[in-house]
Amino acid sequence: MSVNHPRIRAVFDCMVFLQAAARRESPAGACLLLVELDAIELAMSREIMAEVQDVLTRPRIRQRFPALTDQIVDRFLAALEVRTAVVAKVPRVFHFERDPKDEPYINLAIAATASYLVSRDKDILDLADVSTPDGERLRNQAPELRILDPVRFLTEVRRKLQGPPGD
Repeated sequence: MSVNHPRIRAVFDCMVFLQAAARRESPAGACLLLVELDAIELAMSREIMAEVQDVLTRPRIRQRFPALTDQIVDRFLAALEVRTAVVAKVPRVFHFERDPKDEPYINLAIAATASYLVSRDKDILDLADVSTPDGERLRNQAPELRILDPVRFLTEVRRKLQGPPGD
């Protein structure tokens, strides 16, 4: 008998996409596999899609990750277009002076009512600490949002998908 699990909605930051595209066997690649398997719903905005495309086509990135050919990047982006839930309007409700470039991810997570924001960015990960003013402010705006790195996200999602023992 299959168990219906609540839909897990997540937002990934650009580094997670880069690592997933460049190294499918990485924890970030495993995060994206959960999207491909329809185990989680990935929220995306046009702004973030444009940033991912920009990053994946930068010459410096291509030098560092030679596997990121035009064909691979095109297929990767096309798959994202099909498999993500695009949030058309993402209001700027959370201002993050520490790193304004992270705001689109934080605001998307709030707008999409995501359960998770998955990142390897220290500034974003530090928001999980509710003892900081920014962390407390984010908790007040998005009390259900958990901020985790890819490895911790995979562990938590695996536990949620398996359900309690005896199911």
